[in-house]
Amino acid sequence: MSDQRTVTDRPGSDSPAPATGTTETPPPAWRRLLSGSVGRNLGLVLALLLLVVVGAVTAPDTFTSLDNMLTILRQASIIGVISIGMTLVIISGGIDLSVGAIMGLASVVATIAAVQDLADQLHWSVMIVIALAVGAGAGLVNGIVIAYGKVVAFMATLAMLVAARGLAEILAERRTLVVEERGFITFMNTDILGVDMLIWIFAVVAALGWVLLNRTTFGRRTVAIGGNREAARLAGIDVKRHTMWLYVISGLTAGIAAVMILGRTTAGTSTHGLLYELDAIAAVVVGGTLLIGGRGTITGTVFGVLIFATLTNVFVQNNLNSSVQAVVKGVIIVVAVLLQQRFARPSGRAT
Repeated sequence: MSDQRTVTDRPGSDSPAPATGTTETPPPAWRRLLSGSVGRNLGLVLALLLLVVVGAVTAPDTFTSLDNMLTILRQASIIGVISIGMTLVIISGGIDLSVGAIMGLASVVATIAAVQDLADQLHWSVMIVIALAVGAGAGLVNGIVIAYGKVVAFMATLAMLVAARGLAEILAERRTLVVEERGFITFMNTDILGVDMLIWIFAVVAALGWVLLNRTTFGRRTVAIGGNREAARLAGIDVKRHTMWLYVISGLTAGIAAVMILGRTTAGTSTHGLLYELDAIAAVVVGGTLLIGGRGTITGTVFGVLIFATLTNVFVQNNLNSSVQAVVKGVIIVVAVLLQQRFARPSGRAT
């Protein structure tokens, strides 16, 4: 039996090949390139370069200046930090709608009188620690409710969004709380090598996120959970605990963003972070992360954030209507999702 099969399968044999129901059709080379991480990132780079060209052509005197480039990076930094945590959550197959509200709550708690008095007695870094603790604590609540309470992530984080925003309003008494600690303000507005502190924080968080996703067991488990939750569980991954920690990280990045917005505006308010969760999700999706989970890159998210920040700057430089800008953003998001659906499909089969 084995000899007969060998002869039949030998190249150039006159014997007909055994009939099979279906044969695998390899995808074309261009599709393999575009569906890979290199192809996706190349497309993002081209899109970003196209926006830069448009800005340089329409506003040549101001857009290409170094100050304007740094302004784009500065504007991208806060939403970029939130997007790093959002990327990890979405890769795992989850979603976090509460990051903007958590950011607002953390900014308020860090600037209430009691905290600022404590910072005055000890050190201004107390404000940073408090903001990070609030963000991580809110993320922990999200994680426990979702992982162990088995509440759908959409509903759990939506509830946190409402609760965190309401709590921030209560604590701030609907007022803007001014940062009085000059040491904190000075530190957050320091330039290192001519680059703002906010940009450096974004770069560090993005680098740490990349290492966490690509060079650690935690990152591999995150991708595995997003690809097939049940298979990950059968492989020995503690899916519940891992999911909880993902939301803690997402909350922590919201806390970092709260510190950044405090340094930028020198004030804490419950309106900080309004709709930031939608901007973060948009940047993550445009960056190539699948909404269904299982695939995504930190590099793509960084490019997604830069694309939207550059688009906003182009509109500002040309004094264009912000409503038109919103429409363009919506079109970009839809196109990104359509491309995801097109190139994320498994290769077809020919009969």
